[in-house]
Parts: sequence; structure tokens; C-alpha cells
Amino acid sequence: MASALFALLLLAALAGPIGWRLRRHPGPVTGRDGRLSTSTALALAWTVILVWLLLAILAYGLTAGGGITYFHGSEGHGPLSTLTTVYLPLLGGPYVALIAAKAVVGTRLENGSLAKPAAKPTPQGHRPLRELIANDSGRTDLVDLQYVALSTVTMLYVVLFFLSDVGAGLPRLPEEIWALTGAPAGAYLVNKMATRANPVITRVTVTDGAVRVEGGGFGPEARVEVDATPLPTQFDPAACTLTAALPPETPAAFTVTVTSRGLRSDPSPYPADPAPAPLAAAHEGT
Repeated sequence: MASALFALLLLAALAGPIGWRLRRHPGPVTGRDGRLSTSTALALAWTVILVWLLLAILAYGLTAGGGITYFHGSEGHGPLSTLTTVYLPLLGGPYVALIAAKAVVGTRLENGSLAKPAAKPTPQGHRPLRELIANDSGRTDLVDLQYVALSTVTMLYVVLFFLSDVGAGLPRLPEEIWALTGAPAGAYLVNKMATRANPVITRVTVTDGAVRVEGGGFGPEARVEVDATPLPTQFDPAACTLTAALPPETPAAFTVTVTSRGLRSDPSPYPADPAPAPLAAAHEGT
């Protein structure tokens, strides 16, 4: 019990400052577009867990474990005996996905087959965790969701089995468990390679009877649609924006979509849904 409590405190001491730092300055876990990167975040999470396991085992071996003999174990089954067969493959899948995804996205951005518009700024600079399972338009991406969900479940397996018997060292989980990170990571990478360059709307504004659409993946042939009605559209290549005059009968609230190169963006409502008030502000009146 004491060793499990110490291991939990060690995990809090290791992960807490990292999480606090990334919440205030998320740059290390964001992609080129400023959004949270699923592959980077999961690779970092697995790194933190593996470092925690090794430090906790080291601390146990130097105290309650009795020193160097603890690491030799009996019959070749020491506390680190499953490191190369289970835990390095668990870590390898997310890192392969991270490196390959960066290469794929970079290449596609350069050849114009993918659009990555900059993310909208958020209050206090925090990035919403929902970006880990969402596409560039903010809608849930099933492939990203399965990658995050299965990786999280696997992390829980590792953490809970380790806490149940810290003295036994790395939990002797089945070697096939690497598939719970490797297979989702592979699907995530294939999705990055196959995703079509759909236009993405990041902001819609209305000024003097004209709607201005900001985003990415637009071209000279792009057309703005308001409530499914196409409008004559002007494209500004320097700012990558679209402008269209609104018909007089346009309602105060409407939905905007963009069609470019035969591809259609996700619908974007105007006015945009108001962002929830920060927690601190919400409590000021109580």
C-alpha cells in the first residue's frame, strides 16, 4: 500500500507540472496550425508513463527491494524483463505515428493537397482538449477518437496493474497489447494520408451587407453558399478569404458553406455559437 501511494505521488509530481505548463503554453503539443496535435500529445503521454514506471521501480529497488539483487530477479524474470517485449512496442506505435504524420502533413501542405488554416485564438491562450479528437472544422473525427480512446484505456491498464503490485516491476501484460496503440496509430496515419483537402471555414463575419469567410483550402473557383444558396463570390488570394454580397432577404441567422474544387466544407453557423464563459468569470457573481 505504501509503495502504491508513493508511486501515485511520484506520478503526480511528474505529470502535474508538465500538464500545468502545457495548459499555459501548449506550443510543444500543437501542430503547424496551432491546434493540439493528437499524435504529439499521445506520444508525450506514453513517454511520461514509461519514465514514471522506471523511476518508481528504481525507487522501490533502492529502498524496499533490497538493492541490485532486486533487478536481477529470479529465473530471468526481473522487474524490467518485459521492457523490450511489451513497453517499448507500446511506446513505438505512437512515435512512429508522430514522425510519419508530421512528414505526411508537411509534404501535403507543400504540394497543395492539404489545407491547414490557422486555429482561432482562445481566451487566455488555452487550447480545448476536444481538439485531440476533432478535425480542423471542430467536428469529432472518428479516427482520432478511436486513437485517443484506445490509447487512454491501455494507459489505464498499465497504471492500475502497476499500482496493484509495485514490487513486481513492470506489469506482465500480454505482448499483444501493443496492438492497442499500434493499430490505432496505423489507422490515424492512414487517415492523414487519405484525407482530402476539403475547404475549412474558421470565421464568418458580416459587414455592410457582405459576408466575409476566412479559412483555408479556397481557390479562385470557390463559391460561398448561404443556407444552401450559392452567391457570386470574390476570392482574395493574399488573405485567403472569400467575400459575397448577401441578398436583401437573408435572415439574421444563417449557415455558410464553401465549395471549392468540387469539395464542400462543413457548415458554419452565423452568428457563431458563443464560447462558454471562463470558469473564473462564471463564479464571480456567486
